[in-house]
Amino acid sequence: MISYKKHINIALGYFVLIAIMGVALRLFAITELPITYRYIVHTHSHIALLGWVYTGLTTILYYLYLKDSGISKKYTYLFWGTQATILGMLFSFPFTGYALFSIIFSTLFLIATYVFAFFFLKYTPKELKSLQSYKLIRVAIWFMVLSSIGPWVVGIVMATLGNTSPWYHNAIYFYLHFQYNGWFLIALCGILFRLFEEHEVTLSKKNFKRFYYLLNIGVILTFFISILWMQPHWFFNALAIIGGGLQISAFSILYGKILWERSTLKKHLSKQTGWLLKFAGFCLVIKLTAQLMGSFPTTAEIISRNIDYIISYLHWIFLGLVSVALVAFLQHFKWLVLSKVVIFLYFAGFILTEFLIFYRGSINAFNLPSLPDISFWLAAASVILLLAIGWLFTFQFKRIS
Repeated sequence: MISYKKHINIALGYFVLIAIMGVALRLFAITELPITYRYIVHTHSHIALLGWVYTGLTTILYYLYLKDSGISKKYTYLFWGTQATILGMLFSFPFTGYALFSIIFSTLFLIATYVFAFFFLKYTPKELKSLQSYKLIRVAIWFMVLSSIGPWVVGIVMATLGNTSPWYHNAIYFYLHFQYNGWFLIALCGILFRLFEEHEVTLSKKNFKRFYYLLNIGVILTFFISILWMQPHWFFNALAIIGGGLQISAFSILYGKILWERSTLKKHLSKQTGWLLKFAGFCLVIKLTAQLMGSFPTTAEIISRNIDYIISYLHWIFLGLVSVALVAFLQHFKWLVLSKVVIFLYFAGFILTEFLIFYRGSINAFNLPSLPDISFWLAAASVILLLAIGWLFTFQFKRIS
């Protein structure tokens, strides 16, 4: 029998590790550390996306769609095989960066994701495949598969053109875009829809069709934001703007439905889950606004030359939207328990780090006055995040014991 809490504790363990690495990366600006900065960046990003989020999402998807499909033994083998690849990356990237063993484990992880996609598409019971939530999860799975083109291209480009080629950067951006905006975002929407369906809250067929196509076309078109750093023809800006507008339209439909059904939803969602989802929704609004603004030529040029703005945007999605929504769902399924102190610490650390990173980027962009010891305060804010995540992780084991 699969222990979902054990799987989630493993995912939370990765969350703690990336928080520790986040603190280490901040400390580089104020002291010398006996590690290679670039290697830790690679480890940090891989374990964040593939350890914490992937493990958490796939555990939820198995529980919602595959637990009665009779593949628990196959899935168990797949789960532990996937964890082996993640651990392989964890113990190779910090010491070698992109090299033989880290590339081998990364490749094996991609193969494991293809197997999960096959399991989900083949073994989901027929009666669930007609649900709106399944249709969203299905396309999220396909976006996950699509995103994997990026790492394959990165390997080819590094072997031929080198990592200074524009194709190298665009392949990474391709991967990140369809991970964040395709796989993560739409999978979270699908899980939300599944919670709604359990209480007979669904969009009408007409509105779902609109939501579905506006969202997915928007995901595809907003990829062009990722290549605006090359200052291409204005036509690509136009495509990105259209994509951003389509996504805003899609989520306006969903937001309207949530407002209409808010009294029903309040009865079935705990206060903590509700507040966490509201915060994730707030992060989504900021993300959609920033995405649209960043599609215009003037702002795109400013952002492309400002690494702090890019990091702030990615962290806003990962730490704000994705991680908070994921924790909300895990709390709803009673696979973890949250305390008010942990939530307060996490939000405080998140808001502080986001403000400081964004402000640091704005100092040069808009000639704002510099903040004294900003690197120190960034490290301190990262420590607050680590305390919150570490507290959450250890509390789960206290509950078990």
